[in-house]
Amino acid sequence: MKVRPLGDRVLVEVLEAQETTKGGIVLPDTAKEKQQEAKVIAVGKGKVSDDGKIISPEVKEGDIILFGKYSGTELKVDNKDLLMLREEDILGIVG
Repeated sequence: MKVRPLGDRVLVEVLEAQETTKGGIVLPDTAKEKQQEAKVIAVGKGKVSDDGKIISPEVKEGDIILFGKYSGTELKVDNKDLLMLREEDILGIVG
């Protein structure tokens, strides 16, 4: 199934949380925090301004982004856990 975001929405795949700390300690699943980095899978056309012009999104497919901890709507597409965000929920681009 193919999902195409509308407006200023962005479809992302959340990256896996690290299994170990920098010191080499292995973390169990219960101790891992919800990951806040994701890879952009698809981007909508952009937000429509008050005068009817489309404002293109700043992110593009393939970008690694940071997002708010409780942002977005979780989706399951083709056995993948995805997240649909508004562009305003994106905090920044990594790298």
